[in-house]
Amino acid sequence: MPHRIRVVAAMIERDGKYLITQRRPTATLPLLWEFPGGRVEEGESDETALARELKEEMEIDVDVGDRVIHVQHSYPHYDIDFRVYRCKLTQGDINHKKVHDHRWVSPQDMDQYEFPAADEKTVAQLLDLTH
Repeated sequence: MPHRIRVVAAMIERDGKYLITQRRPTATLPLLWEFPGGRVEEGESDETALARELKEEMEIDVDVGDRVIHVQHSYPHYDIDFRVYRCKLTQGDINHKKVHDHRWVSPQDMDQYEFPAADEKTVAQLLDLTH
C-alpha cells in the first residue's frame, strides 16, 4: 500500500488573481507550479502546518480560513491527501526563500502554467468556484 502524505495549500486571492509558486529545480516535480503550502507534520493541525510552511517558504504571514477544496491523488509511490484553504495575506513581502518563483494569476490563465497532477485537480475546482 502506498504511503499517504497529507498536504495543505493556500488559496490567496488579490484583485481577482491567485498566488502560485514555482518549485525549485532540485525539488521533486522540479519547476512545476503549485499553490503554496506543504506537508503536515505529525501532531500538527492543517492550519498550523499551512502557516508554518508559508513562513518558511516565503516569509509571509496569513490568516487561514475555511477549507475550500479537498482532493486525493495517487502517484506511483505515494498518495496525496490534498486540502486547500482560503487564506488572507496579513504580513510580509514575498521572498523566494524556498520557492523558485511566484506569480499572481487569474483563474482563466492557470492553464498557461504546468502543475503537478494533484494541483491540476485543484485548478479545475478553483475554476468551478470562481464561475
